[in-house]
Formats: sequence, structure tokens, C-alpha cells
Amino acid sequence: MADPFDVALEDSDLLVEVEMTTNLIIAATASDGPLPVEEIDRILGVIPDDVA
Repeated sequence: MADPFDVALEDSDLLVEVEMTTNLIIAATASDGPLPVEEIDRILGVIPDDVA
């Protein structure tokens, strides 16, 4: 009989969001000023409309 309480406690979407947030924090900490929008987009994996 399977244990109904034996569930994976890992949320892959949440892990991706935490990784992106962590990367933004690291980049912001290493930066001398505000991060340019282009750098934020690169870190988040955003593809500009004119490229897509």
C-alpha cells in the first residue's frame, strides 16, 4: 500500500524563481550602481521583442 504522505516536497517552478532571484541579488551586489534593464533581462532569460 502506497503511503499518501510520501510526496515530493520540491516545486521546480519555485526553485527556478529562487535561482533567478539569487542571480539578480548577486549581480546587484557586484554592481556599482543600478543594473541596466538589458542586464536584468539577460539574467532572467528575457528575449527582446526585436530578436524573437
